[in-house]
Amino acid sequence: MTSLKVCSLGRFVKYVSENSYRNCFANIYRGAGSRFYSTQEEKVESSESNNDKSPYPTTIEECHKHIESLTTEVTSLKEQLTDYQDKYKRALADRENLRQRMVKQVEDAKSFAIQSFCKDLLDVADTLSAAAESVPESSLSEEGGAEGSGASAALRSLHDGVRLTRAQLTQVFARHGLVAVSPLREKFDPNLHEALFQQEVEGAEPGSVVAVSKVGYKLHDRCVRPALVGVAKGPAS
Repeated sequence: MTSLKVCSLGRFVKYVSENSYRNCFANIYRGAGSRFYSTQEEKVESSESNNDKSPYPTTIEECHKHIESLTTEVTSLKEQLTDYQDKYKRALADRENLRQRMVKQVEDAKSFAIQSFCKDLLDVADTLSAAAESVPESSLSEEGGAEGSGASAALRSLHDGVRLTRAQLTQVFARHGLVAVSPLREKFDPNLHEALFQQEVEGAEPGSVVAVSKVGYKLHDRCVRPALVGVAKGPAS
């Protein structure tokens, strides 16, 4: 009798244990499944909400606003492009002007590098001209005695040497661009002439050069020394 009771109690405990385990695992599976499906539903809802936020306008008003903003941006970019093009053209023009100025300065430096040297030689040319013109023609004649003839021959030889030296120096000046300015009966030019006096000269046009005290010189169209001249003036009223 006692063994029968123990056997029945064991079966009851076994039955209760199996049912408890079965219910526990069912609850666990049910809870995990519900959490999995809820997570999937949240993902789907979030993706749908993201799809609803499209970067493109969805209404006509939004399209118009988008077009206006794009038009404003294009206009601003065009203005910037125009400004940059203008600055670029100005930079090119400035560079070209600078290049031309540098070329002009280099050419002037080459052409007028001997200007100071030419000024120093002008005094030598004036001295030779004065020496050649200081001997009267009568002293160069062959008249006179034998002694006078010998002195006259020596003077003529010296005079011819001075004249040849002056002519050769003038050729050297011309070869290097140094040209004499003797403006007799020409219009007075303040850039090339320096007036020493004015006088009334019959038949001379007022403002013209009637006397040249010292010949002037110019180097490649640049005045090195102005000619010292006398200028005719009109009759007094």
